[in-house]
Amino acid sequence: YLRPLYDALYEMLGFERVGRLIEKNVIEVAPLAYMRGRTLNNSFIILDESQNTTASQMKMFLTRIGFGSTAVITGDVTQIDLPKGTRSGLVHVTKVLQHIDEIGFTYFDARDVVRHRLVQKIVEAYDASDRKAISNLNQDNASSNDRDQRES
Repeated sequence: YLRPLYDALYEMLGFERVGRLIEKNVIEVAPLAYMRGRTLNNSFIILDESQNTTASQMKMFLTRIGFGSTAVITGDVTQIDLPKGTRSGLVHVTKVLQHIDEIGFTYFDARDVVRHRLVQKIVEAYDASDRKAISNLNQDNASSNDRDQRES
């Protein structure tokens, strides 16, 4: 599950340099499960694939941020793999922290895809399908409400 992170590091910095930076503890790759109890001072911290955190895991991560640190949280809310009924920490945190001025949110869409150009078309097709499903659901709910009002 850490392979994509290492792939990105190797692509940006090269295999040898990444190895040296890890050896010198300039770069540390650690699973979220090992963050409890830590304070990360003077660090640039990345939480990747955060759509699969729970709300409590997200809170635990955010409360690790120490003095002189910056945290970046990435995730795709269309790729949540949590068990049914489990709320995504990423979805939750955008609602809970949206009014804190020192915290910013950046949202990307199909135009921001930097993979094969076909991936952009795939993302656009899924987005259109999702919009249609939401529209149909809203229409169904409106029809149901109309029926309920007529029957009462």
